[in-house]
Amino acid sequence: MPPGLWNILKAEIAMWRVGILPGCAVIGLVILARFMGLMQSVEWLAFDNFLRVRPEESIDERIVIVGINKDDIPLHNYYQTDSLISDRDLATLLLKLQTYKPRVIGLDIYRNLPVKTHHSKLAAVLQKSPNIIAIEKVLPEPIPPPSNLLPRQIGFADQITDIDGKLRRILLGTPTPQGYKLSLSIRLAAAYLARNNIFLENGIRDRAAMRFGKTELPRFLPNSGGYIRTDAGGVQVLLNFRSGHARFRTISSSDVKNGKVDPNWLRDRIIIIGITAPSRKDFFTTAAIPSTPANKGRVYGVEIQAHAVSQIISAVINDRPLLNTWDEQWEYLWIFAWGVCGIAIARLTKSPLNNLIIVILVSAALGLISYLFLMFGWWIPFIPAILVLIVNGMELTALYQYDQALRSGIKIRQAIIESTFETIHNGPLQSLAKVLQLLHSKDKSNKELIPVIEQELEKLNYELRGIYEYLQQESLEQDTSLYLGNNLVLNLQDPLHDLLYQVYTYTLERDFPGFKNIRIKIRTFEPIDERYLTIEQKRGICRFLEEALCNVGKHATGATRLQVTCAISDGCYTLSVIDNGLGSNSGKEGRGTQQFINLAKQLQGKFQRSPLCPHGTICQLSWPMNR
Repeated sequence: MPPGLWNILKAEIAMWRVGILPGCAVIGLVILARFMGLMQSVEWLAFDNFLRVRPEESIDERIVIVGINKDDIPLHNYYQTDSLISDRDLATLLLKLQTYKPRVIGLDIYRNLPVKTHHSKLAAVLQKSPNIIAIEKVLPEPIPPPSNLLPRQIGFADQITDIDGKLRRILLGTPTPQGYKLSLSIRLAAAYLARNNIFLENGIRDRAAMRFGKTELPRFLPNSGGYIRTDAGGVQVLLNFRSGHARFRTISSSDVKNGKVDPNWLRDRIIIIGITAPSRKDFFTTAAIPSTPANKGRVYGVEIQAHAVSQIISAVINDRPLLNTWDEQWEYLWIFAWGVCGIAIARLTKSPLNNLIIVILVSAALGLISYLFLMFGWWIPFIPAILVLIVNGMELTALYQYDQALRSGIKIRQAIIESTFETIHNGPLQSLAKVLQLLHSKDKSNKELIPVIEQELEKLNYELRGIYEYLQQESLEQDTSLYLGNNLVLNLQDPLHDLLYQVYTYTLERDFPGFKNIRIKIRTFEPIDERYLTIEQKRGICRFLEEALCNVGKHATGATRLQVTCAISDGCYTLSVIDNGLGSNSGKEGRGTQQFINLAKQLQGKFQRSPLCPHGTICQLSWPMNR
């Protein structure tokens, strides 16, 4: 792997590490909260709302509800505590319905005791009608069914509501002390599908589940969907309510008795008879289907039975989706993936506004994905997923912004340090090096050295004070300036060839021994296309020229010729400093050499310093014209 790419990769990994730990902590806390059941209620709420906003489905004409309400009975019967309809009236209703030749009739009214008189007449009708299925109650306090009925003519009507009082699942079968019992809905569905030679069997993938033909009813488990450690006794399935405002055709018992119904509505249909009078409170609450302000989400028990039967036969005959859920490990992996997505959003967005927009868009996409999954029969975690997405996506942005600001501040301070060192290196340090050289010189006496040293120290003092005053400036131009010495400050916004000329002129005026014998000076600075150069890179190029010339002045002993050029060569700009002095080529890389190697990398170019034959040195920096 190229070193530059490896450095970029390490920097990127370092940036990601800023958010990974707190982001994973958020994911862990959300998963823990879900595992403890703290999100169960809001997940149910989201589930209900997704079901309610589905497109409206057509009426399931295979099922007809015959409702018994206060308008269908005499006033003196309405205030009874046991039932709204007498045995005689109920028997008459059943006989009338049989004339329309329905496929099966479900009697969703408890009839364990006679109501008024004519109980024997109702019993006779029930016994002579094998297509009538009556109900019983098995949990928690049993209510027996009408007597003398075959087991296949009996189904329980018990329903299980969640702790918020809403109905989301149905019980299809359960063991009891009297044996295994099946619900009214499964009895009705089995009777209807038997005409199509489709029968109730055990599941294939799950032997404890129920199956009609190739359609296996997905069994509800303790942790299905948004449920956490829920009682999943017996065989339960999630209830996929039929959507829309008009789900089933509903007629009154009075209309049946008076012949005010179209026979085609009832022929070969599933008829479910039940109470639709508010006084009997035979209703359940749900938010999964649209409701009117009057009923406030209440659905009569007879309609719940219709929804349950419709769900089964629609899945078997019409391939309407049943509600499935993922295994737990896939659900938690899904949550983790959206948490990582939030971390990525926080890392990749550059501003709070962009972050907010992207988080909103991705959250909307998550909602749409969850909704579409439910449309196709899969309930996937939405609330914990969107929670980790929003928290990681928005809260970690502040952390990343702070980290970037901190890194930027460090980078700026490092740039100031580097710039200050360059200024000192090419100015005061050169004077100090000269003083040290004089102190170690054996060619002059102490009396001769003292004045020279004093002069150099005064020069050093002047240069240091000049640098201090330059660094103290607070003008906005300081970021685009270059200090050379003797209070000479260059504006880096000027053309580069002008800047190079000024650096060249100033440096050759300095008191270096290598400049004293130079007789031939060749200088060429061609104009340069600066569109691809930053201010810092222009500063670096100027410092390169200054350092290269200072090296000639310090080390090019006996140099008589100096050639300084900046021109185009082979598709590159090349800045060269060539002398014919003896030079010093120890091979040791100094601080300046390392800086210019780094500069060449930034420019995507090359730096070289090498001896010439028979003597001399070339110092050269080149970079592509259109990098």
